[in-house]
Amino acid sequence: MSSYKAVHKTLLSWYEREGRHSLPWRLTDDIYHVYLSEIMLQQTQVNRVRDEYYPLFLEKFPTIKHLADADLNEVLSLWSGLGYYRRARNLYLSAKLSKDGLPTSLKELKSLPGVGDYTASAVCSFALHQSVPVVDTNISRVLKRHFGLLGVKDKIIWKYAEKFLNIEQPRAHNLALMDLGSMICTLKSAECEICPLEKNCQGKEEPTLYTQTKKKEYIKMELYFGVLVQENKIALKFSDDNMYKDMLTLPKVDPLEENFLGSFKHAYTKYRLDVNIYKIEEIDGEIVWIDLEEFDSAPISSLTKKAKKFFE
Repeated sequence: MSSYKAVHKTLLSWYEREGRHSLPWRLTDDIYHVYLSEIMLQQTQVNRVRDEYYPLFLEKFPTIKHLADADLNEVLSLWSGLGYYRRARNLYLSAKLSKDGLPTSLKELKSLPGVGDYTASAVCSFALHQSVPVVDTNISRVLKRHFGLLGVKDKIIWKYAEKFLNIEQPRAHNLALMDLGSMICTLKSAECEICPLEKNCQGKEEPTLYTQTKKKEYIKMELYFGVLVQENKIALKFSDDNMYKDMLTLPKVDPLEENFLGSFKHAYTKYRLDVNIYKIEEIDGEIVWIDLEEFDSAPISSLTKKAKKFFE
């Protein structure tokens, strides 16, 4: 701690002035609220979580017991549009396992479905003020540049995070590093002249060296779905594929050009989809009929919601 005392002081002074203190999950020590925010923030922009999903979710499920007692379809319905639906299923399963309250140790938290090193440490730091390091993508980038870490494995970065941790104010320290990576030491640019860590940063001369990544490869797919509407109700089926497992989707069909209604593009995680919609007269297998007026509140995938314009 002593060797970093001056650096810690400068970092926390910057955070006090510039940090994102108004984020709702930073205004509470409620472990469930913090845990929920961390699950939602995986692969989702802060603004969308803050403005849309987080407040609506807590209004519907204010405690983990409310979530545990809910129906999975209710949870998936509120999650619709956030993507990565496995997060919602894991959140629900974790609530079932923790009806009396979430665990408060790293080891126990990591035993919950979908909780890894980052989420467990974030909950322990941000909700419980425990002296544990936190390493997300932003913090990792800051540490790599600051300590000049090129080509190192994640476990090495975690060791540096532990070594650099301000044990007197661990929560503020971790949040400061997170905000620094989000606001100043970003992937596309490093504003070194206003960075509180600039003086001792070993990577400031060539910051882009520490952000070189492989080009993302996407899987392209063409999908074909059918629309069957009767008496103001639409026929849907529960998806059994990994993409939208447990969500309601339009039934898959073989394309018949004379019944073609239209097409659209949709992006989902690593997939880039060309979606084609057809009018159909019948469906094989088990069907779930959804009233068109209740369509938007059902546990429906974002892809299926996009197709609504073809049968409104």
